[in-house]
Amino acid sequence: MADNLSDTLKKLKITAVDKTEDSLEGCLDCLLQALAQNNTETSEKIQASGILQLFASLLTPQSSCKAKVANIIAEVAKNEFMRIPCVDAGLISPLVQLLNSKDQEVLLQTGRALGNICYDSHSLQAQLINMGVIPTLVKLLGIHCQNAALTEMCLVAFGNLAELESSKEQFASTNIAEELVKLFKKQIEHDKREMIFEVLAPLAENDAIKLQLVEAGLVECLLEIVQQKVDSDKEDDITELKTGSDLMVLLLLGDESMQKLFEGGKGGVFQRVLSWIPSNNHQLQLAGALAIANFARNDGNCIHMVDNGIVEKLMDLLDRHVEDGNVTVQHAALSALRNLAIPVINKAKMLSAGVTEAVLKFLKSEMPPVQFKLLGTLRMLIDAQEAAEQLGKNVKLVERLVEWCEAKDHAGVMGESNRLLSALIRHSKSKDVIKTIVQSGGIKHLVTMATSEHVIMQNEALVALALIAALELGTAEKDLESAKLVQILHRLLADERSAPEIKYNSMVLICALMGSECLHKEVQDLAFLDVVSKLRSHENKSVAQQASLTEQRLTVES
Repeated sequence: MADNLSDTLKKLKITAVDKTEDSLEGCLDCLLQALAQNNTETSEKIQASGILQLFASLLTPQSSCKAKVANIIAEVAKNEFMRIPCVDAGLISPLVQLLNSKDQEVLLQTGRALGNICYDSHSLQAQLINMGVIPTLVKLLGIHCQNAALTEMCLVAFGNLAELESSKEQFASTNIAEELVKLFKKQIEHDKREMIFEVLAPLAENDAIKLQLVEAGLVECLLEIVQQKVDSDKEDDITELKTGSDLMVLLLLGDESMQKLFEGGKGGVFQRVLSWIPSNNHQLQLAGALAIANFARNDGNCIHMVDNGIVEKLMDLLDRHVEDGNVTVQHAALSALRNLAIPVINKAKMLSAGVTEAVLKFLKSEMPPVQFKLLGTLRMLIDAQEAAEQLGKNVKLVERLVEWCEAKDHAGVMGESNRLLSALIRHSKSKDVIKTIVQSGGIKHLVTMATSEHVIMQNEALVALALIAALELGTAEKDLESAKLVQILHRLLADERSAPEIKYNSMVLICALMGSECLHKEVQDLAFLDVVSKLRSHENKSVAQQASLTEQRLTVES
């Protein structure tokens, strides 16, 4: 075998130069046979022989043996160690040219060869994209959709190339959406559909392609799959139901595709998705709630959905998942409620529907994603004074917030807890709420929040602290002192990088703290006058004005 192979390789070197067709075909057949018997060993010998360098000349459109040569390249490139030698031998460019062939066997072997050479290499795949293979392959899929092997080759190529961000623009300029949906409609076998799904998922991350897929009728196909598979307990069907409903949710992430499917809340797709929420299938409940969260990305949609009873459906769904519930469903339903609560007009309606009570049932959850959405939903709902006061006096809630303010492993939960504590004070302006927060140990967290890297959070903290100082300074002074609030305010005022509103609210707070003997003393000891007098010439008029007022107050009080 080894001797035969060596002889074949020597002979091939001569015939490749002479281009003696019969001998050439015979040598190539022997090579393919040897590769079929022992691919790795044969590939090593091919590499050592230097024959790869001659293959480029055998890949011309005129060559009669181009399909066999491409097949040999596809076989050797299954080995990782052969891929760079194939590139170095200059095989990529002639192979790309052969994608314009009319011969189906040539196309198949060329596609395999390119796929194997570029397998797992983003840089080589990017090179193919730059050489324009995407429009060529999309055209091939359209022309040869009856050829199962060629279709599969195109799908594998699309799956690999679609992972690269640089491919999305090229795909969007072709009719890939139309071709894939057409192909999808014809498929009955699970494996074939799965292959198409693997291409659709990365492509659907692009907003332009999302819209093209919606216009090509993909959503109708997905809804049909859901309907067919929803009651099945076969593993393949369960997988397909999940993939189909997940893809449906992904299509709704694009603003244009989402709005097209919403159709003013009267669209058939929207109505079908609504029917998933009361379903007994967890996957459909999840997809339904996520879809509602995606539809609820503009005020008009949110208002329409709340007016048409979506809140009650989501609350019923949450109720089914309170005890040992499905965490992903809880998270999705809370996400939807949070988004629906953004328009001002919806807040009172949602409060009177009992959303806060429904959400508070999840206070005991130990899952950070659920905690995060629960906090966000409550924070969106408490713009109204009455709601903020009611929640702010809820000791269990406030104690849980204080606990979560220390969740250092979960920055999102920690941030949202701080923001909700601050919001309860700012919106309620209630002494009882402040007392509850002081008694639960929340003051130190609001003081820390004033040093956040996010200006919006710093500001919310300073406004809440100013209200505490104005309404319940006696109750809070010990906590304010031990949290070193005065030193922090001095630092914020002295720091040139502090935003104007931070400087302004810090000075308002300093004035409010003067009513406490111990805090007043700290202000005097830290020479605030120097820092404040410099701010009288600040470019922001409000800051300069407040600096003058604060300076007068400090002078009088000293």
